[in-house]
Amino acid sequence: METDDELRAWLTLVRAPGLGGVGIRALLDWAGSARAACVDIRRYRDTAGLSPVALEWIGHPDEARLDADLAWLAMPRHRLLRFDEADFPPQLETIPQPPAALYVAGDAAALLAPQVAIVGARSATAQGLATARDFARTLSRSGLTVTSGLADGIDGAAHTAALDAGGPTIAVVGTGPDLVYPAKNRELAARIAESGAIVSEFAPGTQARPGHFPRRNRLIAGLALGTLVVEAGLQSGSLITARLAAEAGREVFALPGSIHNPLAKGCHRLIRDGARLVETAAEVIEALAPAAQALGADLRARLDAADAPAGGASGPTARTQDPDYMALLAALGDAPASLDELAGRTGLAPAALSSMLLLLELEGVVAPAVHGRWQRLFPAGA
Repeated sequence: METDDELRAWLTLVRAPGLGGVGIRALLDWAGSARAACVDIRRYRDTAGLSPVALEWIGHPDEARLDADLAWLAMPRHRLLRFDEADFPPQLETIPQPPAALYVAGDAAALLAPQVAIVGARSATAQGLATARDFARTLSRSGLTVTSGLADGIDGAAHTAALDAGGPTIAVVGTGPDLVYPAKNRELAARIAESGAIVSEFAPGTQARPGHFPRRNRLIAGLALGTLVVEAGLQSGSLITARLAAEAGREVFALPGSIHNPLAKGCHRLIRDGARLVETAAEVIEALAPAAQALGADLRARLDAADAPAGGASGPTARTQDPDYMALLAALGDAPASLDELAGRTGLAPAALSSMLLLLELEGVVAPAVHGRWQRLFPAGA
């Protein structure tokens, strides 16, 4: 079992100025644990290329800040999700500068779901906002999780529509996980944390800074199987997200628009550069289906390996013998049911049900149905 000292050491490394995810990963490779790295940091000073300011912080961290971080993590549904844990999203391992850890407020299991990023202009047109909502609803009901950046405009419209469709949504933010930027989206952020997850690479209390948003965008692109750009000007940050998605080998989709609309110019450039022109959500779903199936197979293998006891088998049978899972499968019965219906039948919280359904989906026991409903594929233990 992990000690409090190890968690505190992780928080120390995450806050170390200029260290970053790659530096933390390298330190742990050499030291074996975060605590060992912090205790003997001068031994790794030259090998890790530590700056004097990082070395000073690791040797003499601000204990009050670490106490505040631990207090945040002690709150319900708050977590530091680390790259060495079995449920760290594997799709982030292949991006440039992969993170070593993520702060998550909400359901960390949501990050394992097949995701589609929907991004676009902050000052979107009424038509662009309506289109983002329409795509987000349909994609969410198909079983894809909508991921975006909690910004004004297209981001907020996509998050809201996914929630209204009964699905989870993930917001990757450029602040600490305890702050909301822009502040007007505070209520939306609370809804997202309840039904999905707020994700940040930055420690609690970190304010928004311009340099944070390209780093946020690489996580959005990395988590998603594909990125859909709805409206974007030629200087839009959404084009950065799309470029990062393409560099990571992910699908990039762009919606065409009027040649007289300046917010269509970014999408048109993406299409000229090789992005897939789409007009319906069904085209996105069809294009991402093979990648979603491959991700599911990979995650099933990882979960089976993590859950398997020494010398014994595991898999769907072991999980579905849990009383809560048995109650959930009984509540599903033979007909598709919504998350709200399942919550009423089982007495379990929607957030917990969402996580349970995801794990059962990865194990091939249940599957998303139409209109945000879920259906059972075969009896438990079959």
